[in-house]
Formats: sequence, C-alpha cells, structure tokens
Amino acid sequence: MPPITASILYALVECPHRIWLDAMEDPAKRDTVSPFVELLWERGSKFERETMQGLGLPFLDLSAFPTEQKERETLAAMQRGEPLIYGGRISHGDLVGQPDLLRREGAGYVAGDIKSGSGEETTDTDDGKPKKHYAVQLALYTDILAKLSLSAGRQAFVWDIHGDEVPYAFDAPQGPRTPETLWQFYARSLATARLILAGQEKTLPAAASVCKLCHWYSTCREVIRTSDDLTQIPELGRTKRDVMIDRIATVADLAAINPEGFLKGKMTVFDKIGPDTLRKFQERARLLKAKDGKPYLTKPVRLPVSDRELHFDIEADPLRDHIYLHGFVVRDRGTDTQFTAFVAEQPTPEAEKQAFAEAIAFFRTSPGAAVYVYSPYERTTYRKLQQRYPDVVPADEIEALFDDSKTVDLYRIVKSSTEWPTWDHSIKTLAKFLGFAWRDTNPSGAASIEWYDRFVETGDRVTLQRILDYNEDDCRAMIVLLDAIRGMA
Repeated sequence: MPPITASILYALVECPHRIWLDAMEDPAKRDTVSPFVELLWERGSKFERETMQGLGLPFLDLSAFPTEQKERETLAAMQRGEPLIYGGRISHGDLVGQPDLLRREGAGYVAGDIKSGSGEETTDTDDGKPKKHYAVQLALYTDILAKLSLSAGRQAFVWDIHGDEVPYAFDAPQGPRTPETLWQFYARSLATARLILAGQEKTLPAAASVCKLCHWYSTCREVIRTSDDLTQIPELGRTKRDVMIDRIATVADLAAINPEGFLKGKMTVFDKIGPDTLRKFQERARLLKAKDGKPYLTKPVRLPVSDRELHFDIEADPLRDHIYLHGFVVRDRGTDTQFTAFVAEQPTPEAEKQAFAEAIAFFRTSPGAAVYVYSPYERTTYRKLQQRYPDVVPADEIEALFDDSKTVDLYRIVKSSTEWPTWDHSIKTLAKFLGFAWRDTNPSGAASIEWYDRFVETGDRVTLQRILDYNEDDCRAMIVLLDAIRGMA
C-alpha cells in the first residue's frame, strides 16, 4: 500500500474515487492536464518562492535537498531547535508529509503551508472558516509531529494570498451545526484513505462540479453514463447516491419506482432524504429517461418587462483576487443586441478600480433596464468591490442594483421553477441543450483565467479577444435561456 500523503488526503476530500484511480488505474487512461491546472501549479510555486524571498526573517531552506537527505536534515534541524524551517520532510509509519513550513513554538513545532489562494472559505453570511482540504493536509503534518514527539499541539497555520496568517485549531468544533472537530474529520479521512488504498473499501465515480478539472474526467464520465449512475441527476450527489444504491441502483430504476412506496412516516427509508426530495429526484429520473424529454416549468415565474435588458457576466481571477472583466450584452425591445465590456488589462488595483468604475457608469446610463445574471456571484463580487473602492459607488446603490425588482438571477429561477433533462444546471449545459454554441472549443471560466494570465504576460490582443468572445457568448447564452423560460410559460 502506498504511503498516505497530504496530496492523497486533499484529493480524498474532493473525490474518494480519485485516490483509488490514481493508485490502481492505468495512467494511460488519464486526460491531459489542463492549462488551467498547470497554471495553478505554476502560480502556487511562484507565490511560495516570492513569499519566502520577501519574508524578512531568517529561515533554514531545505527545499533543494533530495528526498532522503531532506528528511534527515529536517529531523536534525528540529532537534537543534531551528526557529523556522522551509521545505522540509517528515514521516512516521505510513504517513509522509512535506510541509512548506515548520515553526518552533515553545518546546515543539507547528506546521504551516503557503497557499496562493484564500486561507478560509468565505460567503456573504460567513466571515470565514477553515478549508477542509487544507485542514487534512495540515493535520497530517501535525499528526506526524506528534508521533515524533515534536509537536507544539494540535494547531497549524496557512500563509495565504492576502498576506494573512490563518490559524487552524484542530480541536475546535467546525461550527454550531457541525460539532465534529477538524481533527476528528482528519482521523475519519485518514481511515477512509487507508481502506481505499488497501482495496477494502469500494469507491464509485460520481458526477460533480469538481470533476471538470480532474485528469480522470473522461474515464469517470463514461463509467457514469454506461452504468446509468444516479449522480447523473442534478443535486443527487455522491452522499445521497450511496444511501440509495442498495435499493435503487440506476436512473432507470429510480424512474420506474413509486416514491410513495419508500416513505417511512414523514420521512423516507433513505437517511436525510425527505419525501419531497425523493419525488423531485424521481421526476428528474423520468425526464432523463424520456425519449424526447423537454424542460418545463414547475410553477409560474414572474419576469420583468423592460424595453432594455442587460445580460451581465463577470470574469475573475481568484488566484489574484482580481476582477478583470465586466461584460454586457444589451438587448433593446427584445431584438437588437450589442456587446459592451470593461477590462482591467493589468492585474493591478488601479486597473481593477477603473474597470469597475466604468461598469458602474454603464449601469447608470440605463436606470430602467432589467438586469440578468446567472448565479449570485455578480452580487457578491460587486459588494466586495464596493468595499474595496468605496469612492466609486455607495453601498446602497449596489444593494438597489441587485434588488430582486431590478436584477434577475436566472439560476435561481432554473433551480426553483424548472426541470431539465440534463445532468446539471450550469449555463453551459442548459444553453447547449437549447442549441446554443460557444465560439471557443474550450469554453470555461477556468480557461478564461488561463487566457488572462497569458494576455498579462504577453500582451497578445488575440488572446484578449478570445476572452471577450467567451464572455459575450456567456451573456448571449443567458438570452437563449431567458427566451426558453418565457417560451415554457
């Protein structure tokens, strides 16, 4: 059995089947690594180097040593009491870790990683909480330190893209609704990884949003299709599939059942799946299996009537925490359309602010227009930009702009009021189902980020135009979807 590493635990949090495939499947079946994933690797390495070069503190650099010597040097350095060690290696039993940092605190050491992203998960309603895929990596290092009698306690840290040190306290509950500690989550993940790699726990592929950047995407998608896996149904993910699979194994099986036969009092026989959810999944299964399944409304929807519509989409680089494009397709009186975009051509605060200010000015030229987006992301992002550049626009204007009377989130309508014979509800999937085609052969937000990075490095205007075309197509896809929803009525 291969050793348990931080990368294995990171992958496990996203997809247990991936670590089985990495260990057991023929590597020749892997997809080519996408340019965006390569960019992530490059950005991570570059940010790590820049962070250490600009640290301004003495540290012991072990990053260049070969593997076996690196581990010997790391242990010797900790025994000497070096205050800060970079690029070390530690192991115990079947656990192997290469923490970016080992910092002496008291009589022991705490581990840290340098991340080219935010150290916490953040939402509109949450100030931030530790990321589970970071937590299992850091907990592995902490576990090894404890087994070596070199730990300063169950704690670790991340140095993130914002220049913040984010603490990870493993013995604290994850939240009021999740009493399990991060250490308990790590222990559970470690046990699962050992069972999978020993061939004692069966794993299955599952359709999920994280799959699209995985090197096993094509392999898993084909297995899911040919096995008629339940995760083809939108919102029926791995966890729900696993509690249903012994009694309902395929989409065809689910399409054929009478949901009332699986009720148990006010619940169903499936843990954490209520009657209404089961009925919804059964209807989606029937729609997927219908010969000529067509989307339909599940309840009436109210859409604004306006002579002008603004179909609005943002392009962002989360690795730089930078918004680089605000795109609009303007439709007047339901027919004439034009594309307008405001671009931050350099990844600087000044360029970001200028593009934001131009977009706000553009909104102000059409005060009576109905605005359409596809997700709450634009609202969340504009709130952050307003806080970042408060002299551009007051907060109450942003709230008024994204009020439900002004801006329509088509994704919310799709989820709440429609059903589709598709695997998911992404704008790409739905617009393609309706016959829309993107001009680019590889249209995705991830690809756009990689194109922007290339444009910043080279100044190539052809690459910039590729980004603009992609954003325009995203906006036009919203028009196709809006018209289809109107047509369902």
